[in-house]
Amino acid sequence: DVLAEARFLREESTEIFGREDIKALLRGKLLEALGTNTEGSSQYNRVQVKAGKALAGAGSSGGGEKSDEENSSNTSSSSSFALQFANESDPKPSTSTSSTSSYKPLTIHFIMGANGMGKTTTIGKLAHRLKTEASQKVLLAACDTFRAGAVAQLEQWADRAQVDCFSPTTSTNGPSAVLYGALDKALNEEYDVLLVDTSGRLSNNDALTAELVKMKKVIQKRMSASFDENVKPIPNLSVPHETLLVIDAAQGRMALDSAKQWDKELGLSGLILTKLDGSAKGGSVVAVSRELGLPVKLVGVGEGMEDLRDFEPESFVDGLLGIGIAGGGISKEEGKLLASRLTQMRKERNERAKTTTAATAKKDEASMSSGGPAGQMTLQGLEGMGDLDMMSDVGSDDSMGEMELITPGGSGGGGRKKSSSGKSKNKKKKKKKKK
Repeated sequence: DVLAEARFLREESTEIFGREDIKALLRGKLLEALGTNTEGSSQYNRVQVKAGKALAGAGSSGGGEKSDEENSSNTSSSSSFALQFANESDPKPSTSTSSTSSYKPLTIHFIMGANGMGKTTTIGKLAHRLKTEASQKVLLAACDTFRAGAVAQLEQWADRAQVDCFSPTTSTNGPSAVLYGALDKALNEEYDVLLVDTSGRLSNNDALTAELVKMKKVIQKRMSASFDENVKPIPNLSVPHETLLVIDAAQGRMALDSAKQWDKELGLSGLILTKLDGSAKGGSVVAVSRELGLPVKLVGVGEGMEDLRDFEPESFVDGLLGIGIAGGGISKEEGKLLASRLTQMRKERNERAKTTTAATAKKDEASMSSGGPAGQMTLQGLEGMGDLDMMSDVGSDDSMGEMELITPGGSGGGGRKKSSSGKSKNKKKKKKKKK
């Protein structure tokens, strides 16, 4: 993409493509790959024609285009923290025991990823943010029954965040059974948000992937609002409200391969990038976001409770490229200057394209009016070329000597035949010599 646009921008131009021009172009293309505009707005306004995924922030219309002025007025706290939540208009689950008047819609966030990506830590930090910043009543579901110590770790994070945790019991010790019990508790006790922790797995582990698919079906059936003619619950396909994939900043190509597989099996809605406090820059998330059209919603920058932050595309890209303060520099305006430079280059290219198109059209019009398309000669152009009959005199000079006529398909000597006129002249010369 970068090379293609670089060629496009330099077309019909004699200026040298400098270092700052390359940096401005690379920065702009990375921002666009992450679903933002070149100004670095954290409002996800890219049109996404895939499974109805809304890349805009909660409460905004998915895929709707907004003006630059509107985008610049949005703060990162209101736009980039783009988690989806349940609406008051959502139908009440048919099995809920609460009355219709007092029913509180339940938001369900399903969080998954490979082993050691930081899922459990992220869930604890997210629970803390939801409780302190949004005053939400949060319940954690400890569905990671495969890893030793996973339940105890989540319970510790629940204590730190001062939220409740539903853990496995002797009767409910499988992931799906734990999830069903957590859903019952969340609905009956009117929680606002349920955060589901899952077991770490690789995308090629078919058994654990099938378990994830089963858990998602459990959520959809438990949150069903109606029944079919056989009195079976009709799955509520609008839940879970978020299916988030956690990616380690140190991951490489495997992040994209895993994301493709899980998106195919479960349908992902967003990404969480963790461990950005180390030397890793998390560049693989750009490929995932670009290939699958998934927005990065949160980033983890440490082990503290406050170290789960909103994703800011401009700061992230500047950090990747070493631009401005985010990249370890001292200039606060470097990113804005590069964005302005890219806008100027694209504007200049568009102006050159208009000029070239107009000149070509004028040239074609002049060619047609002068006697026909280029490459055709008019009859007047043949005047002054001289008498064509003079060409017949070629070969009449005796000094030309003997001529060979090449006749295709002739026999002997490669089809060559001596002319009779040449033979008679040679005989006359020999007779004179003898006399």
